[in-house]
Amino acid sequence: MRMLDGKVAIITGASSGIGKAAAELFAAHGASVVLVARRDAALASAVDEIEAQGGRALAVAGDVTEAGTHDKAVAAARATFGGVDVAFNNAGSVGTMGPLAEIEPRQWAEVLAANLTAAFLGTRAQIPAMIEQGGGTLVFTSSFVGNSVGLPGMGPYGAAKAGLMGLVRGITADYAAAGIRANALLPGGTATDMAGDAAQREWAAGLHAMKRIARPEEIAQAALFLASDMSSFVTGSALWADGGNAAVKL
Repeated sequence: MRMLDGKVAIITGASSGIGKAAAELFAAHGASVVLVARRDAALASAVDEIEAQGGRALAVAGDVTEAGTHDKAVAAARATFGGVDVAFNNAGSVGTMGPLAEIEPRQWAEVLAANLTAAFLGTRAQIPAMIEQGGGTLVFTSSFVGNSVGLPGMGPYGAAKAGLMGLVRGITADYAAAGIRANALLPGGTATDMAGDAAQREWAAGLHAMKRIARPEEIAQAALFLASDMSSFVTGSALWADGGNAAVKL
């Protein structure tokens, strides 16, 4: 069963990690995918891999903190594939870490721009295109950080990821009746570049009931559920894909 046959999906942060895994999975399930990230070479390689497997993909290189990047992605999706049905606003960055009172305002703003404002900018470009064709689905990568726990040195990141929940609810209030669904995906620790070295990954594994961190492909599978019609009555919600992390917090 292919869950996204005939759909067009924009995926940000698609050159590596969860975004790349989602691009490959969405394409395997029949979607035409628009991959957005800053690194041209990595994007081109990801597109080549998808096309080698018989999928349809194109790359849009750009910074997700700039509105023009999202405008370009939507325009490319419409011109090449005919529209936008799904947007997985996945790009993010841990940014500067440290005790909150030692974070400079500029550093705070950079973390919020990468994780929260970029999601708003994506939404602002994607929703009108979706409404034109009768609806669509938005998925945002939030985190267990800021939603079930705070972690030392990650105050700005946690605030930004928690803010995505407010964004999801706001979209739902404004656009659910127009056929737009919006949900947040809350991964636990995941084996990407952001997970750090072996010692950091081992420490993170201990936070989870399953005593391991996720493979990017596992998080992509949860994103596929939210992106597909399998979740047709799910909106304004948070899906924990965190190996039981939140469940074992007091």
